Amino acid sequence: MLASADVLTDEQVAEAAASLYRAEIDNEPIPPISQTYPDADVDDAYRISTAVTELKVKAGRIVKGHKIGLTSKAMRELTGASEPDYGTMFDDWFVLEGGVVPRSQMNRPLVEAELAFVLREPLVGPGVNAVDVIRATDFVLPCIEVVDVRQSSRGPNMLVDSIADAAACGRVVLGGCPARLTDVDIRRIGASLSINGVVEQSGVASAVMGNPINAVAWLANKLHEFGVVPEPGHVILSGSFIKAIPFEPGDTVVALFDRLGEVTFVAE
Repeated sequence: MLASADVLTDEQVAEAAASLYRAEIDNEPIPPISQTYPDADVDDAYRISTAVTELKVKAGRIVKGHKIGLTSKAMRELTGASEPDYGTMFDDWFVLEGGVVPRSQMNRPLVEAELAFVLREPLVGPGVNAVDVIRATDFVLPCIEVVDVRQSSRGPNMLVDSIADAAACGRVVLGGCPARLTDVDIRRIGASLSINGVVEQSGVASAVMGNPINAVAWLANKLHEFGVVPEPGHVILSGSFIKAIPFEPGDTVVALFDRLGEVTFVAE
């Protein structure tokens, strides 16, 4: 585990994790982690994220997978990241297709379209490559991710804030049209995102590190550094290939994917 050059003490990490956990439970955003702990680095941020996960599991929540963030070059440049980041996803973040997303219970939510990998086998790093990902994947699904944060504003170090806060995952809406990786060229899958019938964004999956499979391989190898293995049945969000856009209560959000159909939800 990456802890050789930690800046924050164990007590500070526990304090930061508790504040993020409580912010989600109480729906009351906290000041940015990088503002409260200006000396925190990336390793500290992952320590905080791990501690938050431990608090949630202890409270009875179930890990259902991971999301990958900062998969585009533009977002990495914006945050000063040299690689993507990741966050742990939990059972109560998943919303049924066509269901309701509680916009009023969220802070600054945005929507993104991406592909979700559902694992059939464990994906054990290090050294995971595209072949390993293809063999371990049961199927892929179309997905809308609702990005949200438990922090009140942008801090001085956006990367630290993102990593500490589950890579800004808020909710996940999975579509119901699975496809095998052997049956589609996922690099060529495109999607458009509409709000109330108006197309706001569109893109192609190859925008995710050249191929979303590459993002999943990166995740498995990164998780290995923390002693974590993606397990059978876990959902991995491979990263958005469109710009995240805001929505409001009462909006109907639809993502339409080539070959994979549509995913929709209503905000309240």
